[in-house]
Amino acid sequence: MSFYLAADIGGTKTILALYNAHQGVSAPFAEQILPSRDFNNFSSLLRHFLADKNISISQACFGVAGPVRENRVSLTNLPWHMTGSEIETEFAISRVTIINDLVALASSIGQLQIEELHILHQGIPDKKGTKGVVAPGTGLGMSFLIRHDRKFLAGPSEGGHAGFSPRSVTELRLLQYLHKKKIDPSFESLCSGSGLPHIYDFLAKSDRFSEPGQVKINTEPTGDPTPLIINGAMDSEAPCPLCMASVRLFVQVLAEACRNLALTVMATGGIYLAGGLPARILPFLQDGFQQRFMQGKMSGLLQNMPITVIMTPKAGLIGAAAYMDNLLS
Repeated sequence: MSFYLAADIGGTKTILALYNAHQGVSAPFAEQILPSRDFNNFSSLLRHFLADKNISISQACFGVAGPVRENRVSLTNLPWHMTGSEIETEFAISRVTIINDLVALASSIGQLQIEELHILHQGIPDKKGTKGVVAPGTGLGMSFLIRHDRKFLAGPSEGGHAGFSPRSVTELRLLQYLHKKKIDPSFESLCSGSGLPHIYDFLAKSDRFSEPGQVKINTEPTGDPTPLIINGAMDSEAPCPLCMASVRLFVQVLAEACRNLALTVMATGGIYLAGGLPARILPFLQDGFQQRFMQGKMSGLLQNMPITVIMTPKAGLIGAAAYMDNLLS
């Protein structure tokens, strides 16, 4: 019996699934989430996943966090290098397709169920219009869907590395903070799991949050303060003011990044927020994202664009499987 393999490979975790070739990709035969950094390379991770499975794999599609060229990629947030032909040879797979993880996320949009989506802004969608996808996770990914004939085709983007554009005095000072710290002044340096601590540190050093008793979180590179910052902001009983302010500023910068993509690709089909962070900070998105997104002289155009949060953490895996299914059909 032959199987298909799909994976969503990120800097923090990798989700893998096997599908029976005769049953399609609607229901996985086996599925597992593994911590990416526990493995020296993707081959060792895949060997671990397949260790107890005596099966034959005919097709595989991997969504990977990094720029893909000629079916090979060096991951952005992991010291891994992947080449489709080498994986085919090592694991006896007939065909391996490597795509950018945001291409995989974009490919999932037509496959997701209504309960896996949360609408921030209804808008007036153009059913044939371009759709933009922005995913703050370990890094900040972007992609878009363009209609061609009767299908939507996903295109890769490295727009997350575009220069951060401030719109307020506070954001201008935040940009100056990045320069002073010799941090790349990109949207990803702020709108990501690795970027939120920069916002926190910037605000912590301001006069506004110097009062005694303020919650302090270690932002040194030895640990990951991002979950602590989010938990501090989301604490219903004793929320941390500094954490809340950090997440609010994060939302403002994220909205600006989405606004830039929406105008660049004319996303009249809508903007989709994905990745690990939006679903976790949904109340903050509901409070301030929409107003910032629609600022500026193109507000009339932006008001018609729907804004949707992808809630399922398996969207990248679903998209990789859907991309593969489209190749086979």
